[in-house]
Amino acid sequence: VQLQASGGGLVQAGGSLRLSCAASGRTFNNYGMGWFRQAPGKEREFVAAISWSGRSTYYADAVKGRFTISKDSAKNTVYLQMNSLKPEDTAVYYCAARSTPAITIMRQANGMDYWGKGTLVTVSS
Repeated sequence: VQLQASGGGLVQAGGSLRLSCAASGRTFNNYGMGWFRQAPGKEREFVAAISWSGRSTYYADAVKGRFTISKDSAKNTVYLQMNSLKPEDTAVYYCAARSTPAITIMRQANGMDYWGKGTLVTVSS
């Protein structure tokens, strides 16, 4: 089972990036998918999650209104569209999966079943 995150890079404040997380090795139809991030010297924190059906989404307050999570089940891929980026969004972003129908539980990093390697997002001021 593999989760492969991509799409990170360097962007100026106010800019946009779209991250992708491609899942392989199994079907994630019954899994909630989420994004987390970890800035230097800080703990990993929840960013956004989407239910297995794609009908429910959940965001951290810090990104609400700026980030949008979505999924393409046919491609087994989850996206994170990040707009109006701020320097404090700079971090390594990780995607994760958990077998759960309860989307709010997705904010607990220690409960994830699978993690992908991170992709670095750097926002310059």
